[in-house]
Order: sequence, then C-alpha cells, then structure tokens
Amino acid sequence: MGRQARGEVMDPRQVQIFHCIHRCVRRAFLCGKDPYSGVCYDHRREWIRERLEFLASVFAIDCLTFAVLSNHLHVVLRSRPDVVASWSDEEVARRWLRLYPLRRNRDGTPAEPLQTEIDSIVNDRERLSERRQRLSDISWWMRCTAEKIAVQSNREDEVTGHFWEGRYRSQQLLDEASVLACAAYVDLNPIRAAMAESLETSKFTGAKDRIDDLRAGTDRTDLTDHQWERSTDCRCSGWKSPIEIDEGDDPLGGDGGQSSRRASDKGFLPISIGKYLELLDWTGRQLVRGKGGAVPSHLDPILKRLGLSPLGWCDLVLRFASYFKRAVGTTAHLREEADRRGQLWLHAPGSLA
Repeated sequence: MGRQARGEVMDPRQVQIFHCIHRCVRRAFLCGKDPYSGVCYDHRREWIRERLEFLASVFAIDCLTFAVLSNHLHVVLRSRPDVVASWSDEEVARRWLRLYPLRRNRDGTPAEPLQTEIDSIVNDRERLSERRQRLSDISWWMRCTAEKIAVQSNREDEVTGHFWEGRYRSQQLLDEASVLACAAYVDLNPIRAAMAESLETSKFTGAKDRIDDLRAGTDRTDLTDHQWERSTDCRCSGWKSPIEIDEGDDPLGGDGGQSSRRASDKGFLPISIGKYLELLDWTGRQLVRGKGGAVPSHLDPILKRLGLSPLGWCDLVLRFASYFKRAVGTTAHLREEADRRGQLWLHAPGSLA
C-alpha cells in the first residue's frame, strides 16, 4: 500500500505526535566535518538548537526530543491546538510577529511589535484565524526551522539554491509504545552513528540536555522528578516537554513558570525522567557491539506494559528508521513489520494497539 500524503495525516486542529526528519542535499554537511572539503560545521548544531528553542517559545507545539546529526535533523513534536485555543487574539498576533517581525533590532532580533501592527492582525478575523491555526501546525514549525538554517548556511557557504533534500519526512506516532521507541531511537542516534560513546557525550540531543540539567540540580532534595522537570531549574531542557505524564496535570500543562519557554508542561511518557534515562543507557549498551549489560530489574515491567519483550525492544529501536515507509506508527504496525521479517518479538498481552 502506498504511503499516505502528509496532508491526509497531519491536522493542526488535533493533538498529534510526529517524528520528523530533515536531511541535507548536495553532499553538504549540516554539522560536523565534511570529509570532502575538510571544513568543520559543528557550530551549526548550536544554530539549530537555538532555533528549536526559539520556536518552542512561540508555537503551540511541544518538542518531546531532538537530535542533530552530521547531515540530518530528528525532532519529535506534539501539536497542541488546545493550547493555542486558550490564547487571546493579541497573544496570537504577538507570537506571529515574533516569527515574522515587521521590524528588527540592530542585532537582528525581532523588535517589540507596535500596537498598530498587532491590531492589523487582530482586526482581520480571517487572517487571525489562519495565524492561530498555523501556530499549532507542525509543518509550519518545520518550515520555520528549515528556512532559517538554510539562509544562514547558504550565506556562510556563499552559495544559493537548495540546502535541504526536498521536504521533511514525517511519521505519526499513535500509541505509547511507538512514542517511547521513537524517543529512544532519536536520543540514541549519535551512539548508533558512532558519534558518541555514551548519553553524557551525545551532544545536541534531548537526552544530553536533560542529563546536564540533572547534574546541575543535584541539590534538589525537596523536589520530586515530576516537580523538578516543571520547575525553572531546567536551564538546558526547560524548553522541551517534561518526560513524565501525571494524571494530575492541567489539561493544558499548567504554567509552571515555563510559559515563556514552551507551549505547556504536559509530559509524554508513563515513566519518570530517571527511569527513561536508565532505559536509554541500557538500550544503548545492547546496540553497541562489545558493550555488555543486563536488564535492570525495574525495566521489564515498563516493556511488558507496552507489549514489548527486551529483545524486541532493542530490535525496534535499532530498526526504527526502516518503519518510516509507513505514515503512522502503532504497535500493530510494528508487529506487522516484525512478522514480515520473521521476528516475532512483540507480545500480545498488554499491547496498546
């Protein structure tokens, strides 16, 4: 069956989670050292991270995690039309004018919009409605990422033309098993690509940002993991969605002191940040040849709850990219692909499909 068109799957009016990949063209390196020219582009990683953090403060979209590789970018995003619906008309106009300012400061940053500029959007109901919808549209997030980085990179390279290899690719994630597997796949990408040997050295990933914050906040004895992720102490990862879902969370994620950095404080996995990082560490050891490891006693239950065996989990993370031919990802789809390959590692009991 042919792959569904992105427009048939993505709907900015619904809460959806997508794994998106954007890849460079013309043999260009997004980051790292180009073996052909010998030029190092590591500084572009910071460009991308800064852009993603900026977009997280503007859009009604949660960034769950990300990874910047040598010639491509991974990002896992959750649209939040429920959040953008709660914004006032003026708030929508102000955020849009931060994305596309009519004036800029001397340093190139968006200038504070004038009331007349805000009114020009607020008083045009059709234009206002369009801007509101775009602010929860993942395609617009990816567009705003690609345009900025392409312009900066082409200016630096003194060239014109395409920087990205066509449009980005996306896959919808429909259940917790798929979200967990995709997040692990993205966070472990530098290790699988032999760019890093551990989570602590996997620069420019969501996992590394969270680890840096945990290290910096070792004296947080009065806060639980759940509270700490929503506090103002997370300087590196505070613009991304917290890991742990909590039934007591406000439907819109609450303010939590983070409203200026991210759309909401809503989590996306049924495990704490500590358990997630331990699962990543164990999984990374299994995927890198020559490194041993045993399943920690606390990991098996979460895998069972999501309908996965330990061996199947590793295979899923290792081969997650091969499932990209599907427009959507669910446990049922992953089981179908596994059966086709003859790898019967998904357990029926507890499946979320």
